[in-house]
Amino acid sequence: MPQFDTETGAPPRLLIVIAATLAVALAAGVAVFGLLTGSADEPAQAGGTGPLPLVPVPAPQSGAPECATLLAALPGELTSNGEKLAKRELAQPAPPSTTAWGADPIVLRCGLDQPAELTRTAQLRVINSVQWLPVAVEGTTTWFLADRAVYVALTVPDSAGTGPLQEISDAVAGALPPVPLRFSDG
Repeated sequence: MPQFDTETGAPPRLLIVIAATLAVALAAGVAVFGLLTGSADEPAQAGGTGPLPLVPVPAPQSGAPECATLLAALPGELTSNGEKLAKRELAQPAPPSTTAWGADPIVLRCGLDQPAELTRTAQLRVINSVQWLPVAVEGTTTWFLADRAVYVALTVPDSAGTGPLQEISDAVAGALPPVPLRFSDG
């Protein structure tokens, strides 16, 4: 048992030096370990090769046969500004009927609720025989599939160009037949 200073009740100086040295050594060890192994999130952010974490969104029709058909028809890679974007592994638990491509991910979600922005006055765009509703937010545009039996959202970074949207439109046109437009009450 160490002897404490009887006047102040403090532990001996040697015990304080040993405790401080151990704390510094532990912190240095953790820092070196972190540098050598990297974090679990690092590959997804730096190189786009690790599992991509996505938050779930309401997708009540994600189990619909149309979603399974569309997901099976999607390309394994997309072309963005001449660069090939490979399909990404999704971190578990992954949202159902969802897939992604590239480091700055392009994300497709199938089976969503009807977007509130899909009104009779909405400005739709036809891309390769498929009608989409674009909803832009700073840095990205989410394109909602408007003329198929299930609602699909394709979120594309502004830097991606038009190639991914055209390729996904081709897959949609080949996999799902068009249906009459349905509008929100808004």
